Amino acid sequence: MHVISVMNYKGGVGKTTITANLAAELANRGYRVLLIDIDPQTNLTLSFITPGEWEKYYANTKTIREWFNSFEEGLSPVDLKRLIFTPPKVNQRLQQLGATGQVDMIASHLELINIDLELAVQLSSASLRQAVRNFLRVHGRLAQGLGQLEKERYQFVLIDCPNNLNIVTKTAIVASDYLLIPTKADYLSTLGIGYLNNSLDNLKRDYNEYVKVDEGKSARAINPRVLGVIFNMIQVYAESPIATQRSYMEKLKSLRLPIFDTYLRENKTCYATSPEFGIPTVLSNGFCENVVSDIKSFASEFVHKLGTINPKF
Repeated sequence: MHVISVMNYKGGVGKTTITANLAAELANRGYRVLLIDIDPQTNLTLSFITPGEWEKYYANTKTIREWFNSFEEGLSPVDLKRLIFTPPKVNQRLQQLGATGQVDMIASHLELINIDLELAVQLSSASLRQAVRNFLRVHGRLAQGLGQLEKERYQFVLIDCPNNLNIVTKTAIVASDYLLIPTKADYLSTLGIGYLNNSLDNLKRDYNEYVKVDEGKSARAINPRVLGVIFNMIQVYAESPIATQRSYMEKLKSLRLPIFDTYLRENKTCYATSPEFGIPTVLSNGFCENVVSDIKSFASEFVHKLGTINPKF
């Protein structure tokens, strides 16, 4: 089971769209995929179910908010498996295509933004030993929940993260094997990627130092890595990105981060209506051929990268 957090400090880079379409295409290839939406904006959730369905069936008792809330003093932690549901529209479409894979999901909640304050309180302690335990317990919370899942149940877990490094986001990184970084090829979108990579290194260092202090009694060392940067919303002229975007694509190579060869071209028309119907663009019925081709190429490279890193995949 590969756990991948999808994140960028900059919003508006198509992070959620990429997550939804990658999951759909992986399922189309026969893989079982679990989506976890930890972004309070709930955009990934509402890409698969309507706001009315979310409000009626999930908002009160079946979102990732319930998982974090259940760790409050005196409560029994919720079984993460209880929060998983199978979005009907995308899976019906997969069945129509003859696919054997499946997309499951854990929904987000608009009030998830308040969870960070509660987690910060749980980090406080009167002693160094307890501070270490609290740090590992809070930051390892999502990893603990994913550890309850049978490893063979899903080949991929994709976590859609908010565009900040709050405590909830850190729990996703701690639980992850890899980070996928979507970005536009412009100044602001690429500016924070180096800082994000440094923050990843700092979190790994701090977490693993606490593991050593605790002598591995409550947690194990982690090593999440950047799987790659995927360029999105690329404007193509003469079968190549326009010159301005090419310059930012070249500049990013100086960070020595892995970069996907595939890029996803801009097409607002193709992507705009998909969330309304609960079916990602890549599963569209004969429309947007260039966009669908881009996503499929990206999915192929994504699977290949994981197979190269882990030959047992």
